[in-house]
Amino acid sequence: MNRRPTPKEQGTSLLEVLITMVILAFGLLGIAALQGKTQIGTIESYQRAQAVVLLEDMNARINANRATAATYVLQAPAGTDDAQPADCNALGSGAPRDVCEWSNALKGTSEVRDSAKVGAMTGARGCIDLVQAPDPSAGVCRPGIYLLSVAWQGLHQTAASALNCGKNLYGEEGNRRVISVQVTVGLPSCS
Repeated sequence: MNRRPTPKEQGTSLLEVLITMVILAFGLLGIAALQGKTQIGTIESYQRAQAVVLLEDMNARINANRATAATYVLQAPAGTDDAQPADCNALGSGAPRDVCEWSNALKGTSEVRDSAKVGAMTGARGCIDLVQAPDPSAGVCRPGIYLLSVAWQGLHQTAASALNCGKNLYGEEGNRRVISVQVTVGLPSCS
């Protein structure tokens, strides 16, 4: 025996399917947004890791040439938009060559894809500032202290860095990322 649905029961299945599709669409949009945030987080993490490697590179260079550490201090950031040559061989050795090679690494020359330099962070710049001048005077014997910083362009706004490296070079200050390390160069001649 076939029972005919009453007019109240017609279309109920259609409405349930429509509600299910709306809920599913919102869920898929949420998953897509989460995937986008995850991708941005991955890129930010990669850039920070690259910055740490470049920061440690210059730290090692200064520590290898402790007697001439003061010659590494920069008046303007190295890296993006600086005037360093692409070939550093003509600079000999020491601080000028180290800064040139660091600048090229900040520009991403370590990895090239389709003639684009992609081996570093977006808009990477490096700064070397004098925090405390060395003073070998008798009775004072104060070591030299230098602040090494690496700045780059982030992908989203965060709190602005208090460090000066790259300040006002990335549009909104919340887009600027900076990491730094202090290098203390002792004076072996002091006792």
